[in-house]
Amino acid sequence: MSQRVLKSAVAALSLAAALALAGCSSFGGAAPTSATALAPALSARMDQPNAVLDSQQAIGLINAYRATNNLPPLVADAGLNGTAQALASQYAQTNVAPTKPQALAQMKLSAGYATFAETFSGWRNNPADAVGLLTPASKAGVAVAFNPTSSYGIYWVLVLGN
Repeated sequence: MSQRVLKSAVAALSLAAALALAGCSSFGGAAPTSATALAPALSARMDQPNAVLDSQQAIGLINAYRATNNLPPLVADAGLNGTAQALASQYAQTNVAPTKPQALAQMKLSAGYATFAETFSGWRNNPADAVGLLTPASKAGVAVAFNPTSSYGIYWVLVLGN
């Protein structure tokens, strides 16, 4: 099995677990229905020109994960979305991971994943990134940048603040 196929299979299994978790957290323990199993924005491919990320749904998935750890939800913040977008664009243009601005409580980076669901699964399944998702914070911003001529093509940034 190729590395890419294996990575895709792991991401799919991780996504299924995340969706079950999000469904249980968001709907009072009920199993997710086909209408609520996966918000289209979470599986929308961002590796194409003019793709638009739904930051509310992305942060909602992170909040479902935080809820399982008894943490309060994050509120989507327009200013932090702008910060995340600037950092993601810089990352996509330079192929160099940006440095976390001091004012932020946390910053998570990823590159190469086509959808937010895959990106979230990557963060959640990496112990250091998973701890970062649980950082005490009240606001969040998330963004993606696409550059087809870059090393990874697609770059994700999540920032947390207060």
